[in-house]
Amino acid sequence: MYEDRLEAGQVLAELLAARHYPTISLLAVPRGGIMIAAPIARRLGVRLEVLVTRKISHPANPEVAVGAVMADGSAILDDGLIATYAIPRSYLEQAIAREYLEIQRRMTVYAGSDVPPVVQGRTAIVVDDGIATGYTVQAAVKWLKKLAPERIIVAVPVAPPDTVAELAREVDEMICPLTPEQFMAVGLYYRNFAQNTDDEVLSVLRQVNNSRQ
Repeated sequence: MYEDRLEAGQVLAELLAARHYPTISLLAVPRGGIMIAAPIARRLGVRLEVLVTRKISHPANPEVAVGAVMADGSAILDDGLIATYAIPRSYLEQAIAREYLEIQRRMTVYAGSDVPPVVQGRTAIVVDDGIATGYTVQAAVKWLKKLAPERIIVAVPVAPPDTVAELAREVDEMICPLTPEQFMAVGLYYRNFAQNTDDEVLSVLRQVNNSRQ
């Protein structure tokens, strides 16, 4: 159990600092992931970048992901689920276009640009405040591999063991200090899991990145 995202980020920061990665691109998933990544950026002395992805939901069940849209507008689709549910191509095209617009908006708000971070030849560390099913992170990892990073690390405070094991097969290193067997929801493993506002996120990004100038 973590007190809040700050404490969880501090735990991850110490674990990552002990590994001495060269040439890091620290990529945080907003909003909660940015709060987690802030102490990591300070501890490692690196810039805090933003990685925005968006889930493509089943048209009748928003909790079921059938794909994800990446920061450059490309989409990764679960062809098996799409065929099983007979989801129309027109729905997918509209969802991809809609979610890409939201990605561009969020990237511009948080990072000042809708251009994805550069990771080629670097150690890409992807940070979020926790993982449940892991689909969106898996999609982000698949996309990142196309950008030719030297290594991909996923670092989160909490996730179910099966999701951790599955992701560990896809990345160079999976770091997750808390893996409860009876996993219910990410927020249950924080005493304070209040949602962060855009203003809070922007303030943290400015503080972290301006301190490096």
